[in-house]
Amino acid sequence: MKAVLILFDSLNRHFLPNYGCDWTKMPNFRRLAQRTVTFDTFYGGSMPCMPARRELHTGRYNFLHRSWSPMEPYDESVCKNLRAKGVYSHITTDHFHYWEDGGSGYLTKFDSFEMNRGQQGDPWIPCVEKPWWPETYSNRTASANWRHDWANRAWLDSEEKMPQNHTFQNGLDFLDKNAHTDNWFLQIESFDPHEPFYSQQGFKDLYPHDYHGKQMDWPDYGHNELDEAATEHLRCEYAALMSMCDANLGRVLDKMDEYDLWKDTLFIVSTDHGFMLGEKEWMGKNVQPFYNELIHLPFFLHDPLAPEQDGTRRDQLAQTIDVPVTLLDFFGAEPLHHAQGVSLLPAVRENKIVRDTALFGIFGGHVNVTDGRYVYMRAAAENGNGPLYEYTLMPCHMNAPFSKEELASVQLVPGFSFTDGCPLMKIEAKGGNNSYWYGSRLYDLQTDPEQENSLNDLAERRRMAELLRREMKKSEAPAEQFQRLGLPMDGPISDVALIDGEKTYDKPKAGTLTFTPRGEKALAIYLSRLVRGKAEAFVQRLIDCYPEYTELTENEIFDQMRQVEDTRFGEMTIKNVRNFL
Repeated sequence: MKAVLILFDSLNRHFLPNYGCDWTKMPNFRRLAQRTVTFDTFYGGSMPCMPARRELHTGRYNFLHRSWSPMEPYDESVCKNLRAKGVYSHITTDHFHYWEDGGSGYLTKFDSFEMNRGQQGDPWIPCVEKPWWPETYSNRTASANWRHDWANRAWLDSEEKMPQNHTFQNGLDFLDKNAHTDNWFLQIESFDPHEPFYSQQGFKDLYPHDYHGKQMDWPDYGHNELDEAATEHLRCEYAALMSMCDANLGRVLDKMDEYDLWKDTLFIVSTDHGFMLGEKEWMGKNVQPFYNELIHLPFFLHDPLAPEQDGTRRDQLAQTIDVPVTLLDFFGAEPLHHAQGVSLLPAVRENKIVRDTALFGIFGGHVNVTDGRYVYMRAAAENGNGPLYEYTLMPCHMNAPFSKEELASVQLVPGFSFTDGCPLMKIEAKGGNNSYWYGSRLYDLQTDPEQENSLNDLAERRRMAELLRREMKKSEAPAEQFQRLGLPMDGPISDVALIDGEKTYDKPKAGTLTFTPRGEKALAIYLSRLVRGKAEAFVQRLIDCYPEYTELTENEIFDQMRQVEDTRFGEMTIKNVRNFL
């Protein structure tokens, strides 16, 4: 028996013909539908990129305990259990985050791996001098990521050179070499169609449109500030990159046909999350509530032991943590001891319901639950978004270790059952998506599939809040997560805890400085994102820079934020604060 997983990044369900899109050019996704079971109610879990990949290894949610992180020493990987069963695992990928501080320990779980360079801001092509780029709407131009991206693009001037193409070619080479052997698992993982939406002209020509504005294929996260023409252009750029993904998917389908691998190969196609392209006036991910455009995902599965099910659909609830459990079930390997996922094979073979709820979210943001019909988004109870702590033995963020200020608060505490006796560092956390300002929300997807009207139905809110609490307890969510959400761990949930009140914030203390109302609110929101040491240092910076200033505006606050924030995220942080003003 064999297995192939094709994992895309940021693949939007609502741009696929399999889910009703009628304008994108995706002939191979149409082919895929005839060879697989299409899941209609598949959700992500821990957001975004690396948290989702940690789920694919462990079968566990991680966003209640940890933000973006390496694999932890106590994490049990699906690859280890496959190896114990005699199944060889290999990954080919161009997902450059695996080579950053916060992506360590993932590739090495496979028996072998191939890494293809050049995506986005991968520091691949040297650029001592600033590369050329056209006039753009993006606010990212001061970042190293932007600079490396344009240095890479100068080299990636043909379809054959594109990292996605190399990634899929490596996968095809693996199939050529191993199609007639047994007991292997191949993961073909593309960073595309993640932003920037860079593709070659042949794919752009599939989506003709009249656009004469500035360059735009890498949008800023936050409220959409592009005009209608630029927004349409961005969607076309995204669709072009999706069509490139479709073409490479077709190459794999051809190879599956050539070797008749359908007869003994589990075949899965999915993604980690979606991406907002102007829907509900939002761009990007992570900074807004997790609407369906972001978390309701495409998923396709071919089971060689149930080929008669190909071409059918399933509406059973399923999610990312179920994928590794399904792989181990297919190979008859030992289950992951602490997995929360379930095998999807009964859903495919017998049309059985395999789960009644799904949790999803991002560390420090809304904690969300769905039963397949309703989605409940539980927000932080206070602007401070606390208490909130990271639990880890690998204190790294995406591309840097934890700072000295963060580590100053570290405590060594007993672990959880899933850490198998390992104690953990408990570290005060700030930042993230401060859900307080969005409030708790309830959507009925049956009557409101676009999630346009949050319901104030107390009975339904209470039922979903109780489901959320049940699932958080199963996940061993730290007690302070319940406190952060204003959700009692036990006992009845009051009406007051279910309906959002007026949004307030603690007035920042900054010596003799005074502020305009918007300046005061901007400072309060920004300070709520910072650990204690950094918050105090920022306030002192304001006092030093404006010793006799009165009525500081939000613009003065933003000017100082630009001085202290990493350029890669500074404008994004400013934009997020501005969203709440």
